[in-house]
Amino acid sequence: MALDIIGAGFGRTGTLSLKIALERLGAGRCYHMLELFERPDDVRHWLDAADGRPVAWDQLFEGYRATVDWPACTFWRQLLEFSPGAKVVLSHRPADQWCGSFRGTIQAALEGQPPPVDSPAYAVHLVGRRVVKELTFGGSFLDDDDDLIARYRAHNEAVCQGVDPDQLLVYDVSEGWGPLCQFLGCEVPDEPFPRTNDRAEFRERAGLDAGPNEPSAGPPGP
Repeated sequence: MALDIIGAGFGRTGTLSLKIALERLGAGRCYHMLELFERPDDVRHWLDAADGRPVAWDQLFEGYRATVDWPACTFWRQLLEFSPGAKVVLSHRPADQWCGSFRGTIQAALEGQPPPVDSPAYAVHLVGRRVVKELTFGGSFLDDDDDLIARYRAHNEAVCQGVDPDQLLVYDVSEGWGPLCQFLGCEVPDEPFPRTNDRAEFRERAGLDAGPNEPSAGPPGP
């Protein structure tokens, strides 16, 4: 089954909040990195994608109609080939906020001690290292924030240049329901926009020492 929505934004741009929002809008199940906690066998598909081998996308996304976050956002071009009629949501946030959040969460988790091989978290760690650290950032998270931010901006620009404007929403989750519902042709729900997975929540889930809370400017996500 083809996807209806492809989330092309990097992790830590409100992607878990976006996943919950899309599901509440009736977009069907939305694939997020956290799916790997319960679907460790999906690792083989993502490693195939990272190595440039053919991927059975229809098998991987059986039962899903949308994606957000890593690992899928790295393969937005391939997913558009698989689902050429899909709408693309490029979640973003101010680059300096994204950089600080990324370093304090995803980078810290991937550069820390790997979880036990028999742990549900191992699949997430394995795919994260291969797709995020190696493929997206060339094996390094870069010591210079300017370099890291340049990668972030280059990805966003590539999506903006590579997707038909009629299919694309460039979206900050701090904007709430309005732009998302208008883009998808949905009624605005009579409930607050979901806000979840701030830096402290991420670090607790990842077993990291508690870190400072996210800036209050917008709801973060992995």
